[in-house]
Amino acid sequence: MKSKRERYTPHDVGPSPLDWDAPYLQEVSSLITNGFVGTATPYYTNELGIPYLYGTNVRANKIDPKGIRYINQEFHAKQEKTKLKKGDLLMVQSGHIGETAVVPDEFNGANCHALIVTRTKSEYVFPQFLSFYINSEMGRARLKGLEVGSTILHINTKDLKKFRVLLPPLSEQRKIANILSSWDKAISTTERLIDNSKQQKKALMQQLLTGKKRFAGFTKDWKQIHLGDIGKCITGLTYKPTDTVDDGVLVLRSSNIQNSKLAFEDNVFVSADLKVKSKTQENDILVCVRNGSKNLIGKSTLIKGRAVGQAHGAFMTLFRGKHPLYVSQLFQSSEFFRQVNMNLGATINSINTSDLHKFKFTIPTDEDEINAIALCLTNAEIEIEILQQQLADLKQEKKALMQQLLTGKRRVKVDNIEAA
Repeated sequence: MKSKRERYTPHDVGPSPLDWDAPYLQEVSSLITNGFVGTATPYYTNELGIPYLYGTNVRANKIDPKGIRYINQEFHAKQEKTKLKKGDLLMVQSGHIGETAVVPDEFNGANCHALIVTRTKSEYVFPQFLSFYINSEMGRARLKGLEVGSTILHINTKDLKKFRVLLPPLSEQRKIANILSSWDKAISTTERLIDNSKQQKKALMQQLLTGKKRFAGFTKDWKQIHLGDIGKCITGLTYKPTDTVDDGVLVLRSSNIQNSKLAFEDNVFVSADLKVKSKTQENDILVCVRNGSKNLIGKSTLIKGRAVGQAHGAFMTLFRGKHPLYVSQLFQSSEFFRQVNMNLGATINSINTSDLHKFKFTIPTDEDEINAIALCLTNAEIEIEILQQQLADLKQEKKALMQQLLTGKRRVKVDNIEAA
């Protein structure tokens, strides 16, 4: 039996239409339980076994099959309570806590590890709607209140059972879920286009930057150079915490490089009175040469107008020299990162500026060919940026729509046939 409407408070689910319900999750579910917690490794088998889902396979509103594991029939039979059915909700219990997805057809009969399995009652809940609600900004914020644990945060099933869910009439749930699913399809399509474009650019780089593929009309030989032959590297500014101020000279650090572009979300400023020898200029290339994470060493970005006159930090270096558009592409190549890894310090994740000067590349002797390659790869990069902006816009528009649809601020029309 669902709770009476007068018991609901804004503190539970926020303001909502009077014809929407807000029951405890356990009131509209026939099962809320944990997946197996323990060591499952001895029961792994090949793809002829039972799919076994981990938290890494659960993302907001979708199951990611990448890296999926399989268990044998004997172990699967012992985990009877978590044999999955199509339409079950899987929630990540620790880690990226609360992310939830609906079990699709292809994982009907699978099993899971350390996930919360919720089987809702079909007369009350359309699972896809509830998944959208839980994964929304509002749902995730409310789930935060259920997190427990001193070292590893997690959600207990006993607490989740008392979690109130906001439910419009079933036909409206279905209509809302279908609308939001169409947005997810558009987002997924754009993500695939971005991945394909990145792979195409990577292939172009491997061909054009090595001379395996050349544009018509260019026949001159290529030559091997050291990076120091075509420019110089300028070490960054060393400063103390006491030198930082609320404004002044912006210091560009590794956190200011995101996806090979400058980002200004995590800024540090130092006093303008400091003697800054490392002010940036347009067409400088900012390179991370030291960081706690090995994966960040070598990441770079071409500096454009906005950063002119600013400084860069002690763990960064600037390359200033010829052919900046071309060299910025070299700095994204596999050959560049091969040399980065060869020159990493034995104990500290870093490369020396002097070593960077010694990096070797084979480049065209014809400047027109250099410019043609740089232009082609830059245009490919611009296409990716356009798609990435489209993706960001889609996600923002979907987020705004969710805020309205999942709270009843904006209602959807349901056909009589569908409602029946």
